[in-house]
Amino acid sequence: MTILVPTKATGATAKTAEMTYVEPAQQVTDDELAAALPDAGLDMAFVADFLSAALTHERCGRHLYRSVAARTNNPVLKRRYEELGQETERHAEILEDLIAGMGGNPSYVSPAARGVEGADTKLVESTSLLGGSLDVTTREMVMLQAVFLAESLDHAHWQTIAELADHLPDGDLKDRWARAVGEVGPEEDEHLEWARETMGKMVMLQAASGTMAAVGAKAEELVETVRGWFS
Repeated sequence: MTILVPTKATGATAKTAEMTYVEPAQQVTDDELAAALPDAGLDMAFVADFLSAALTHERCGRHLYRSVAARTNNPVLKRRYEELGQETERHAEILEDLIAGMGGNPSYVSPAARGVEGADTKLVESTSLLGGSLDVTTREMVMLQAVFLAESLDHAHWQTIAELADHLPDGDLKDRWARAVGEVGPEEDEHLEWARETMGKMVMLQAASGTMAAVGAKAEELVETVRGWFS
């Protein structure tokens, strides 16, 4: 089962830092990280930190898709968010397997991962905290923009994973990285392009809508308009 929230119970480890306390049993160092991974001619402690951040972003993406799928008023977007959420969870599972297969700990939370989690938490919050001050159509756009931003970082992560794979020595490790990139890369391309195109379509739908321009349009009228988008 995919781990969406690493905890002590799942074997989570972390590095200590100036403002970060980690129980001794859960502490890990760069030397220990590098020793657990194969010598691939790279700074493997850094690679472990990077993969932890990429995995954390996938996990947070799953939470984002659950949130927006539950709150959108558009059935087409709801189905798509649910599909993308399932694929994102699969991407997290692939990264977990990749990390575990090279001797790492999928529950390791790097300093970079904590930074990603903080940013992603704010991204999810942006889709709901202003709900009472935004109209229905603007809320839909804010949710879609959050998806676009999340997918942009996802796409960049997997492009980097592909580049790192090219620098690995020939053998089983490189083959496993290549298989992961081969499965996830095309889906990440499609996710990002869908979000970009859909934002453009949503802008044009709103710009051309008489309901949106009507002064004093009722919330229920706006909801019905949103439900009809992309049908």
